[in-house]
Amino acid sequence: MAPVDLGSDRRQRLAAARLYLVCDANPGGRALPEVVRPAIAGGVDVVQLRDKQLPDEELAAVANATRALCEALGALLIVNDRPLVAREAGADGVHVGQDDMPVAAVREMVGPDMLIGLSTHAEREIDDAAPTAADGTPLVDYIGVGPVHETPTKAGRAAVGVELVEYAAAHASVPFFAIGGLNAANIGDVIAAGASRAVVLRAIADAEDPEQAARELRALLDGHGDD
Repeated sequence: MAPVDLGSDRRQRLAAARLYLVCDANPGGRALPEVVRPAIAGGVDVVQLRDKQLPDEELAAVANATRALCEALGALLIVNDRPLVAREAGADGVHVGQDDMPVAAVREMVGPDMLIGLSTHAEREIDDAAPTAADGTPLVDYIGVGPVHETPTKAGRAAVGVELVEYAAAHASVPFFAIGGLNAANIGDVIAAGASRAVVLRAIADAEDPEQAARELRALLDGHGDD
């Protein structure tokens, strides 16, 4: 049997992904598996662990357990902001913001096989999110575009509206996910603007039934079809 190209496999799965969940170590006040397991059953393809409060050692332990769960259920695991934790936990990728470590430095830390996601909030940032470096090595694998709506998760950051989603749909050189206050009631707006992928937080993490919440969102995204 030929060896699996880990980087290619992850990027193929990312290209097919539609629904991306971001949560902390206790989403909605529940144990992480109580949300992640049903969310994946409902159609979540990517789970990002983002917990600003946990020190690296504790976050690595949570990430390692979550990686095992995601691996068993067929979802990708991304760790927010901490490339060394992502690498230690064997996560599929790391996500960074515009004010975090530059993606070139992150790539050097995590190697060519790990996914790197980047938050974008302006047209220039979308344009600058290149899939490869000058030497041909992988650089940015996907971008988040938003926040579409104001959200308490990013207090003080102005909403970009659907206009930036429309720009990403026309100009992004890597897969993009719309993000920012999205739920079943308003996700149709970003779909109409050209998004076929979306990041959600509270719409699933705080839902009484995370599986049903994910299933409803996934059905709306799948109704849009492929890029």
